[in-house]
Amino acid sequence: MAWDAQTYLQFGDERTRAAAELLSRVPLNDPRHVVDLGCGPGNSTALLLARYPEAQVLGVDNAPGMLTAARATGLRAEWLQVDLQTWLPPRAYDLVYANATFQWLDDHPGLFPRWMAHLTPGGVLAVQMPRNFDAPSHRLLRAVAQEGPWAPRLAPLLRVDPVAPPAAYYRWLRPYAARLDLWETEYLQVLTGEDPVLRWVRGTALVPLLSALAPEERPQFEAEYAARLRQAYPPEATGETLFPFRRLFLIANP
Repeated sequence: MAWDAQTYLQFGDERTRAAAELLSRVPLNDPRHVVDLGCGPGNSTALLLARYPEAQVLGVDNAPGMLTAARATGLRAEWLQVDLQTWLPPRAYDLVYANATFQWLDDHPGLFPRWMAHLTPGGVLAVQMPRNFDAPSHRLLRAVAQEGPWAPRLAPLLRVDPVAPPAAYYRWLRPYAARLDLWETEYLQVLTGEDPVLRWVRGTALVPLLSALAPEERPQFEAEYAARLRQAYPPEATGETLFPFRRLFLIANP
């Protein structure tokens, strides 16, 4: 199992909406150097290039499949495979942009000040992270992982609460930021089709867990998880499924 751009982009409109709303709040007119942390298949990078056509944009990700899809877009950007937990960029950036990326990384009290230090004077750190890890979709995923024969292998991969409340990021960043803007939005996503929440999670949170399972174990794991999701997210009379999804947004200027 690996990160798959096609699976991820089954819900491309919903995933890109938060990226666009984050970018709309960035108070920059003409940045010269922009980095898209966790660029995935390039959907967020396309937004950056559309707004800043003269900028030099670098898209970085740790997933080869995502970068292959990003390169195939033909976007005028550079692409680089790195481990964002440890990567130290060779330069400062006018805009450090991270859409749905930092929830995969540890040590946020150290990570966020570190990226503030890689901004040019007047630069902007713009971050969006899911903060729905207590939602049924994630609680049930952890339960299935912890209850089956695969528990010893999956337990180290479970991310119970990787994104802190907004006030924590304020406290971590306030010593380094002249201006901070933090807010949360809960989207009521209306999904269609069979097992739509399972299909959503297949593109994100489910990937590391399925990767740790043997191929013959994956159908059983998914079947148990899907059954619980159907109970937690029953379809409406219209056949649509409502999937509330909370996200945290952050804009910081040094």
